[in-house]
Amino acid sequence: MYAVVRMRGQVHVRGEIEDTLGMLRLHKVNHCVFLADNPNNKGMILKAKDYIAYGTVDADTLAQVLDKRGRLEGNVRLTDEYVKENSEFDSIKAFAEALVNGDAKISDVPGLKPVFRLHPPRKGHAGIKRTAQQGGVLGNHGEDIKTLLNKMR
Repeated sequence: MYAVVRMRGQVHVRGEIEDTLGMLRLHKVNHCVFLADNPNNKGMILKAKDYIAYGTVDADTLAQVLDKRGRLEGNVRLTDEYVKENSEFDSIKAFAEALVNGDAKISDVPGLKPVFRLHPPRKGHAGIKRTAQQGGVLGNHGEDIKTLLNKMR
């Protein structure tokens, strides 16, 4: 499962890349989505790689984001009680593990918004004009996306 965060704004973005970001539901800076690992999503991620940060996410990091930034309709926080009452999962942690394994989807919890509005990174980030390999934040972070998500919790 991929975690994808939009890092750059919409000024001077080519139309086809803006359309791709729209299909990924990344309309604003610091918005995050979690996507399954399939060829369609991978192609869209590679097309928009100069405007996003992405990487593979583990269950603990996903559970942390769901707990801190998961919102229901009406901007109500996601809680363990809501997940237990309205889905087949016992807690947010169990739901996160099922998501990472591919056994569940975000829509399995009714009312959960698929886009997570993250906080700007604490202590700032390394820059939005260079890739992660060059010392910036754009592009593929691999397993290190958890440090970026932790800074943006």
